[in-house]
Amino acid sequence: MTIDLAKEIQRRRTFAIISHPDAGKTTLTEKLLLYGGAIHLAGSVKARKAQRHAVSDWMEIEKQRGISVTSSVLQFDYNGYRINILDTPGHEDFSEDTYRTLMAVDSAVMLIDAAKGVEAQTKKLFKVCKQRGIPIFTFVNKLDRHGKSAFELMEEIEKVLGIQAYPMNWPIGIDGDYQGVYNRQLAQIELFQNDGSHGQWVMPSVVGSVDDPAFTEIIGKEIHQALCDDIALLDMAGEAFDIKRVLRGELTPMFFGSAMTNFGVRPFLEEFLRLAPPPAPRLSSLGPVEPDSELFSAFVFKIQANMNPAHRDRLAFIRICSGKFIRGMSVYHARSGKTLKLTQPQQFLAQDRSIIEEAYPGDIVGLFDPGVFSIGDTLVAEGHTLVFEDFPVFPPERFARVQAKDTMKRKQFVKGVTQLAQEGAVQVFRQLDAGFESFIIGAVGQLQFEVLQYRLKHEYGVELILQPLPYELARWLEAEDVDLKALRGMDRSMLVQDGRERPVALFANEWSLRFVEEHNPKVRFLPAPPDAPTSVR
Repeated sequence: MTIDLAKEIQRRRTFAIISHPDAGKTTLTEKLLLYGGAIHLAGSVKARKAQRHAVSDWMEIEKQRGISVTSSVLQFDYNGYRINILDTPGHEDFSEDTYRTLMAVDSAVMLIDAAKGVEAQTKKLFKVCKQRGIPIFTFVNKLDRHGKSAFELMEEIEKVLGIQAYPMNWPIGIDGDYQGVYNRQLAQIELFQNDGSHGQWVMPSVVGSVDDPAFTEIIGKEIHQALCDDIALLDMAGEAFDIKRVLRGELTPMFFGSAMTNFGVRPFLEEFLRLAPPPAPRLSSLGPVEPDSELFSAFVFKIQANMNPAHRDRLAFIRICSGKFIRGMSVYHARSGKTLKLTQPQQFLAQDRSIIEEAYPGDIVGLFDPGVFSIGDTLVAEGHTLVFEDFPVFPPERFARVQAKDTMKRKQFVKGVTQLAQEGAVQVFRQLDAGFESFIIGAVGQLQFEVLQYRLKHEYGVELILQPLPYELARWLEAEDVDLKALRGMDRSMLVQDGRERPVALFANEWSLRFVEEHNPKVRFLPAPPDAPTSVR
């Protein structure tokens, strides 16, 4: 291993921000970019028409609704670190995209609303991180508003999520009126000036020791005494800090602040970068692949069409796992068995991109995709063969029949649906003996159908007729010497094929599924394709 490779690996930090919708995830991402110098004025996600939109929300539908519906890749440097942030959709209807993103990171920042505490989607995403052993750092957001007490939030994290919390800093103030944060490591307080910009600029602050009489005078004797009492209680009864437990996912460092006003953002960023792990080994068919191996390897975790609508391009995002990436290098594509030359590697600030010459483990690189890549594909240096662990499949829970309003646009319709399915935005099924005039679309949530309609109209010029279907369950079928077209009890169910022509049965509910299972004992009904790992739900 070269000294350069080791140095580049150690300065990489690749992480995702996870939260329940509306906890401020995209806003926090914006502010991290602001401190990194990547942008000078941070846009509010729920911006008024006169204001900017969030940099990481690049789709028009995201700007209109103020939500993230696709994972965004953001890269910048800060204090010698190379940072790769994957800003994920918070809405539960896009859990597949979020899960795939979590396969590509080394740590996660869990964002919690100070008023609402641990919410439903946070629990689901935390569970996925826990299963993968991803270290989790907690940022309690919206301290500029009235919320739960810091002790109450700590207790909620420990009871609801089952992970111990260690506050790295502590809010200064009483009853939701906070003036700064106390850094436990440095035993000093940082007071923030309320400049009225709502966090569009880097917020100025004053730093000093908690014992400085001048600070007692500024914040008042009552608040100063409350702070001293809180710290004494934490030191006496709280968890001890243990970085090994953090890296095993057993202890979460906890930070307080407000992304909207930049309150506590910079102290969080600097401490997070110091504590978060560099790129970790990845499991493969040959065992763990160490990042410092000189053998180049990577996997595809995301495909995105039409990031540049003018060029109708399609990009495959890869996470580099080991070795050094060099522009123009040839790699072995494990799924097809072909050698590919990677000639247009790009890095990103949302939809803004630049061609790069080299990249290292932990980096996210976009590759021009002429249609050869699929999610989960492994790329490895020529002359070598290995395959990284597969991505789980999420069984869809909502179904609809879709067809083009204008039959003259059948070609664009087929192309659009096929490309969006390859992105993983929806799953596409086809009724047996049916043509390409219509497809059966499966999705995890209703919002995916709306995004499908929006994107087909605006990116492919196709308006859809969408007819909801009364099914909630999909089961892949596995059987020998059984005519699947003659399954008993399928009167109220539907037999279809997935994109790889594997048979799938759609059912209205669990009762309907059990009825068909009982009448067809020689058939196995699987929640995921036979050759795919079980999904995480």
